[in-house]
Amino acid sequence: MLRSPVWIVLCLMISSKLFSQSDISADTTKRIFEKVDEEATFPGGEQEWRKFLERNLNPSVPVDNGAPCGRYTVYVQFVVNKEGRVSNIKPLTREGFGMEQEVVRIMSESGLWTPAMMNGKPVNAYRKQPVTFVTEQEGFVIKSKTPLVLFTKIDNELTIEVDDLKAENMEVTISQGSITSNGDGKFIARVSKLGRVRITVFNKKKKNKEVGVMSFEVREHNTAQPGARL
Repeated sequence: MLRSPVWIVLCLMISSKLFSQSDISADTTKRIFEKVDEEATFPGGEQEWRKFLERNLNPSVPVDNGAPCGRYTVYVQFVVNKEGRVSNIKPLTREGFGMEQEVVRIMSESGLWTPAMMNGKPVNAYRKQPVTFVTEQEGFVIKSKTPLVLFTKIDNELTIEVDDLKAENMEVTISQGSITSNGDGKFIARVSKLGRVRITVFNKKKKNKEVGVMSFEVREHNTAQPGARL
């Protein structure tokens, strides 16, 4: 089965989170601001940022490096100086499979940005940017109530659909926690650790040949989460 890579970009997400900077110079011309009146932006806004990614991002990177099906959001931190130049690009995530390197690469090629503003003047400032990769496999899907997300310490209801594979011939494993069948392609997964888990489906009729793997983000359960059973 062929995987068809798809990419989604969470464009221009501005974070109000402060980054630590231990040695801020007393010289305001060299100071890197953590909080500003106006964040640095890509010229032309969200629409132009999407066009830039369409021209420059390689969406096949996770597939080419063997990533399971799933959604992976990479965050990078960087500095935009008062002239709009990008520097000090640093990944904040560790999704792997070459994705952080790819985002660092495109950020280094993103040209001049519109600098952040403080008291009506351009300044050097930190910026955080997310880019999300989504990979899919034709004829293979695992559906959850919140797409591609499981929650800790609850019963997560899943539906597994594989072309040309009957539910009774599925052997399903999970990399952390437990997964049990409710019949007809319905499963219950329970996980306890935050991070990621892989769910792998095998064909029992073909000596447990692997037919697909999907990666799920694991988040902490809260009582406001709809449709989840304790």
